[in-house]
Amino acid sequence: MTAPRLLVLQPSQSDPLAELGTWLEAEGIELHLVSLKDEPAPESLDGYDGVICLGGEMGALDDAEHPWLADARRLLSNAVARKLPTLAICLGAQLLAVATGGQVRKGPQGPEVGVLLVAKRDSSANDPLFADLPFTPDVLQFHSDEVHLLPPGAEHLAASPKYPNQAFRVGSCAYGLQFHIETTPEIVLNWAAKDPVSAACARPQHFDQDFLAEAHRDLAEVWQPFVARFAKMVRGELSPAGCLGTQLPLV
Repeated sequence: MTAPRLLVLQPSQSDPLAELGTWLEAEGIELHLVSLKDEPAPESLDGYDGVICLGGEMGALDDAEHPWLADARRLLSNAVARKLPTLAICLGAQLLAVATGGQVRKGPQGPEVGVLLVAKRDSSANDPLFADLPFTPDVLQFHSDEVHLLPPGAEHLAASPKYPNQAFRVGSCAYGLQFHIETTPEIVLNWAAKDPVSAACARPQHFDQDFLAEAHRDLAEVWQPFVARFAKMVRGELSPAGCLGTQLPLV
């Protein structure tokens, strides 16, 4: 049997697949990585069973400097239309939001950085990926922009006090996560070194090597099973969410 194949869109070398790739490969998923800065994006999603879109330091609409962002938005929109399981992280979530009618802006409360909690929304109880998560899972935050308005019909799945639109689902199986679940301590320390202004918004111990190592062990306990559920959806073993929107009574 042929392994399910995911298209992985990588906007920046600073945010690789890392742990996410390890977890997906352990689930028997084949990964086709496209570094958007260095190679053209596929014309279509033919031959793929799902899509991953990672993060990056650019903005979701910085097309003048990064014209390939339009290709990423096109592919994410196509993934939603084709009901392909999709996982979009940080910048990826912002690209997914914009591609499907949402709005992204510079976060008015400044950067959100560090190992922090998000809280699930009530709607997550019926979501195939989010239902089994703890109510307030740990996440790794490192962003300055926010998803200001969710796409029409999107399901709001998780929030934080600083920026409410932390996780959402568009359609039946396209997920946007404003936070990171894929990182290693080394990746986070590299971000802090490259962007000390944003890093200064976190508590100082959040960039201590031992603290980050322990935090990533905790992150793996929560998010590796989440990724395993996503892999089951890609393999067709877990049904996507039902139709969104207002459910009218049958007469």
